[in-house]
Amino acid sequence: MKRFDSKIKNKIIVKTKEKKPAESLKPEKENVFSKKNKELISQKKSKLSSKTIEKPVDRDLSKQKGKVIPTKDIGRETDKKSNNLEKSYTLVIDKAKVDIKIEKEERGLSYNLFIPKIDIGTEALLDDVREDLISVTTVDVGEIIDQKSISKIKNKFMKDANRLLKEKIPHIENETQDFLVGILMQEMLGLGKIEFLINDPDLEEIVIISNKEPVRVYHKKYGWIITNIFLKSEAEINNYANIIARRVGRQINILTPLLDAHVVTGDRANAVLYPISTKGNTITIRKFARDPWTIVDLIRNNTVSKDIATLLWLAVEYEMNVLISGGTASGKTVFLNAIMPFIPPGHRIISMEDTRELMLPEFLYWSPLVTRTANPEGKGEVTMLDLLINSLRMRPDRIVLGEIRRQKEAEVLFEAMHTGHSVYSTVHADTANETIRRLTNPPIDIPPIMLNNVNLNVVMFRDRRKGVRRVFQVAEFMPGKDRSTANILYRWVPETDQFTTHNKSLSFFDELSRHTGMSQAEINKDLENKRNIFDWLIKNKVRDLKSIGKVMNLYYIEQEKLQSIMKNNKVEELIEPKKEITKSNEIKEREESKENQDKTKSENKLQQ
Repeated sequence: MKRFDSKIKNKIIVKTKEKKPAESLKPEKENVFSKKNKELISQKKSKLSSKTIEKPVDRDLSKQKGKVIPTKDIGRETDKKSNNLEKSYTLVIDKAKVDIKIEKEERGLSYNLFIPKIDIGTEALLDDVREDLISVTTVDVGEIIDQKSISKIKNKFMKDANRLLKEKIPHIENETQDFLVGILMQEMLGLGKIEFLINDPDLEEIVIISNKEPVRVYHKKYGWIITNIFLKSEAEINNYANIIARRVGRQINILTPLLDAHVVTGDRANAVLYPISTKGNTITIRKFARDPWTIVDLIRNNTVSKDIATLLWLAVEYEMNVLISGGTASGKTVFLNAIMPFIPPGHRIISMEDTRELMLPEFLYWSPLVTRTANPEGKGEVTMLDLLINSLRMRPDRIVLGEIRRQKEAEVLFEAMHTGHSVYSTVHADTANETIRRLTNPPIDIPPIMLNNVNLNVVMFRDRRKGVRRVFQVAEFMPGKDRSTANILYRWVPETDQFTTHNKSLSFFDELSRHTGMSQAEINKDLENKRNIFDWLIKNKVRDLKSIGKVMNLYYIEQEKLQSIMKNNKVEELIEPKKEITKSNEIKEREESKENQDKTKSENKLQQ
């Protein structure tokens, strides 16, 4: 990163490899620095070098809690360093740039975050700007709680922070200004350094165990790896947990030491306070995909085969009930989300989740609902059962339940299937037969006869050794005298990493024919048509949620147009152009007037 021009009036002190002293930062307020700090700064007077050199983080992490500091040990062998480097890239969050390197070490892989060192003079300047921001930027309590207002608040803070920095250092370089403003935003409105991890697309989970241990992350490619980030204290972790809680109108304290909520980005967050968590305050953040996986992605990475995807499209289109099973983090919710675009437009969809994770295309008629825990007085709780019972009064065509956990929820859900609603849900079970045992035994314990309503069961599997997720089995439930059994239609062969047909269907196609009046020949023709559409989408790399949604919408409404697009290979017609927002002169004048008023108020407060 380029540092400030040597001609600027006030200098920001940043450590570089060439230890040339720099001009001290002379603050406007005389009492900002102590005598000792002034002596330290005066020793560094000189010009800043034009370029800074990348330095490794101090490996003695126990001495660097809460810091990511360039070490004095810059004499590491370059050959050794390059051999140990697995991956290196740059992240930009709120215009602040940081470098990330995944390196091999004695204890295994390490995820190292490199943030430029901010020296004592710059820290004092940022403290000064932070105080001014608090006094000049007005934020309503309602805006803090409202998820949609967070971006507006951040833009307001960034605008004021940029103006204040320009006033204090008129000749500051844009790149340095952006970095300092980004750091301010993360400290004042986010979770500090954890924001960089949250915004890294390669990470799936972030775990803070305590301030005595480094933050750990789950990488999509490398699995669980340790980082070079420590938090300063238990109080800082507690503060982060409270920030998450306040954003969703909740509390976490000694009386209510457990929190399950979501951060501004939509990621799921869980917090447990000491002494319930005996090591210290703990936060676990499960990241929610910014660009969700679609069925085309899952076919391309061999999570599912085209034949299975085609069968599921047929099942969802004609309102067959589908249950998705699997272990923890096996991809159940991802797969459920991937098959939802198969629902025809005009069908009312009601989804119920503990934490919002589903993302459906815009063309669908969708009402997402989430549960709510009780307040400290024990009032205001909204359970999954409450939502499920209420959803039946909302005239749904399709019901999507995040997960079946309890008997009452299962009874209402299977009763909804029995009364003609199309239902999709997930349950924890590793095989199709285990799914039957799980549903028909405590704690869920529903009568085996009710399983006849489930048309297809998809079982997901996570291979931890290879780091892949696969559709393990696709089955249909067959009723018996005493118990139900699973007829497996497709299964995954681990040795070849291929999907194979296991048995012929005994009930699925008969049920489909009975409800639709389609013959087996018509069903086969429909399946072939769907398979051709998948082939075309994969060949032309049409994979994002909006494009897949547009394809599905055309399939149900204007199938001839879709066939024409495929025949002439007009992929551009499926890619939605960016909408240009135009404003009338009246709106522009009103906004300019409001900006001028805000600027005047801010200047008056600064003068006071």
